[in-house]
Amino acid sequence: MTAQSKKRGTGENGDGGIATALAGFVSNNEDLGPIVRHAFESGKPEALFHNLRGIAKRKEVEIEELYRLHYEEFILAVDELRGVLVDADGLKAALSGENLRLQEVASALLLKLDELLELYAANKNLGEALATLKICLQVTSLCQVCNRDIAQGKFHTALKTLELIEKDYLQNIPLKLLKKVVQKKIPMVKLYIEKKVSGEFNEWLVYIRKSAMEIGQASIRQASLDRQKDEGMRARQREAEDCSRVGFNEHAYALDVEFIDEESTVEFDLTPVYRAYNIHICLGLGEKFQEYYCSNRLMQLNLDMQISTAQPFLESHQHFLAQVAGFFIVEDRVLRTAEGLLSQSQIETMWEASISKVTSILAEQFTRMDAANHHLLVKDYVSLLGATMKKYGYQASSLLEVLEKNKDRYHELLVSDCRKQIQGVFAKDSYERMVIEKENEYNMTVAALQLEPIHAVPDLPYVAPFSSSVPGACRIVRSFVEDLVSYLSYGVMVNSYDVVKRYLDKLLIEVLNDGLLKLIHSGSLEIAQLVQIAGNIAILERSCDTFLWHAAQLCGLPKRLLEKPHSGLTARAVLKASQNAAFNGLITLANSKVDEFMLLLTSINWTAEETPEHANDYMNEVLIYLDMVVSTAQPVLPREALFKVVSAALSHVSDSIITVLLSDRVKRFNVNAVAGIDIDLRSLEDFAEERFRSTGLLDLGKEPSFKDCLVEIRQLTNLLLSNQPESFMNAVIREKNYGSLDQKKVAIICDKFRDAPDSLFGSLSSRNMVQNARKKSLDVLKRRLKDFS
Repeated sequence: MTAQSKKRGTGENGDGGIATALAGFVSNNEDLGPIVRHAFESGKPEALFHNLRGIAKRKEVEIEELYRLHYEEFILAVDELRGVLVDADGLKAALSGENLRLQEVASALLLKLDELLELYAANKNLGEALATLKICLQVTSLCQVCNRDIAQGKFHTALKTLELIEKDYLQNIPLKLLKKVVQKKIPMVKLYIEKKVSGEFNEWLVYIRKSAMEIGQASIRQASLDRQKDEGMRARQREAEDCSRVGFNEHAYALDVEFIDEESTVEFDLTPVYRAYNIHICLGLGEKFQEYYCSNRLMQLNLDMQISTAQPFLESHQHFLAQVAGFFIVEDRVLRTAEGLLSQSQIETMWEASISKVTSILAEQFTRMDAANHHLLVKDYVSLLGATMKKYGYQASSLLEVLEKNKDRYHELLVSDCRKQIQGVFAKDSYERMVIEKENEYNMTVAALQLEPIHAVPDLPYVAPFSSSVPGACRIVRSFVEDLVSYLSYGVMVNSYDVVKRYLDKLLIEVLNDGLLKLIHSGSLEIAQLVQIAGNIAILERSCDTFLWHAAQLCGLPKRLLEKPHSGLTARAVLKASQNAAFNGLITLANSKVDEFMLLLTSINWTAEETPEHANDYMNEVLIYLDMVVSTAQPVLPREALFKVVSAALSHVSDSIITVLLSDRVKRFNVNAVAGIDIDLRSLEDFAEERFRSTGLLDLGKEPSFKDCLVEIRQLTNLLLSNQPESFMNAVIREKNYGSLDQKKVAIICDKFRDAPDSLFGSLSSRNMVQNARKKSLDVLKRRLKDFS
């Protein structure tokens, strides 16, 4: 192969694609325009020309072959080919011209194309820059929003913004420096928010511990108001029930608008707790905050459970119990509103531990208290605490059990206090009838205590049948009942009436009655004081029913139950017995005073020569004293008691005279002395008849009368003054006229009796004959009495 053929082969190989395509078009007689256009567009027209030449040469060879075969046809074809060549040259020239014109036009377009490509590149760079700036701007805007929310305290919103930055923007930030700064700042911001809400929560812990006492006090105060409403409602219900027994009362079932009130709610701020809890949940630290909350609140509770030793428990118990109540009220609100922060089991565990500590403290403090009113004050607040906590769903039965265990201790102290008060009332009383001069004083002293059955105010000034110790003792007993009911109410015991009745009986018997007996047996009282004490006991005995009704009313017991048999107090019978003891003491005191006056009998001239004209001095004293006894006892004592006292005194006077006559102090006596006794006795009988009538005993048909109490001395005097004393030995006459005399006593007294006064000239008296006859009869009586004995 020649060098020219090699060169052509290489060119053909280089432009094989155009040659193949051109050959295909030519063979298929297709339009060569697209190939020509492609050759010029690709800048390789020479290859096109070269291939065209090659094709032409091949065609020439083919033509020569055909020419041989078809010479003529070949000639014709040659001519046609030459025409084609001419056309090809024309086409080539046209193409060259078009190419030149195309290059001239395309050079300008290429310059514009380069500019356009540069603009496209700049546009792309600007788009990327704008996208980067947009992302950075959004991130920085979110950072600014986060900073603003943090500055405004909107931590939850700030955390949501941080979460948005982390999820949607952080990985797409094109600027590495900005991305690094944001990645570094996000944990710092979260830490700052955590510290901020933790600081707010710590401030809330301080606030809520200070507020817990006020919260507890407000809740306990509300419980007290609720209790007062319930008590008022029960009181109106009992009143309506009592009215229904006697007739319908149109006002019994009226709607009392005063008690229709909305229950006040205790308000306190839990916002810091909610926010701190939610923020920690957003930070993924919910469990950590729960532990932190529980540990801090438990620490506060332990501090609250430590009672102050700087002041007495009586002064600090309300603060202590209110603090505990406030703590658990707050925890209950947190449990119900901060979902998931606390569990029911945690609250119950803390409450059980706390209530156990509270009960042990109360039990210890109760043992240290020496005053009943201190027990009652603490008890009231403890029961209110129990009611308050029960309303919030806490079990408070252990508190009531502590109060129930302390019941006997409280009663002992209450009885001790009442004993001191009653002793003080008795010591201050002068035991004179009270004089009431004002209406309000009457209402407070008599009407309020129901000491008189009369409801209307009497004419003032009013002299009461009792002394000042009666209303004083009644107030003490009523106060005892009220305090006891107050202690037993709202406790474990549902019906406290039986317990109150038992303790009331014990107080009246062991304190009031014993105090009265000590007064009666003290021996330091005057007759008027003892009379008044006996009258006071009668008033107190009647007041037992009032005390019992007052206790039943306070205990909510219907009045109809008190009307059943055997529902009264044993103390009433005991006081009745003490009243009899007072009557006996009164009799003993009156008789002892009479004995003092009867000592004057020894100063009488038992052998007087003349008959006295007036009663002896001792009898005057006795009459004055008995008149004082009657006038003092009549307005105070029942007529039965008055009769008992006066009749005993009169009988004692009679016995005393006879005793003196029987004693060795009187060796002998004459008829003039007996006449003096007769005068004394008539004065005493007149007094007895008049007082028996003026005291109303005559109207009662009382038997025997006061005069009958002197029958023995009267019969003895009549016997000694009788003209026929020997008739005493006649059984019929003795039974009729001298039935109260004892023969042995008569024998002793008659042995001392001398019918005529001892005088040197006694035998010359004008009454000699009468005296001799009486003397003979008396001697007969003496002999017969000696024979009888």
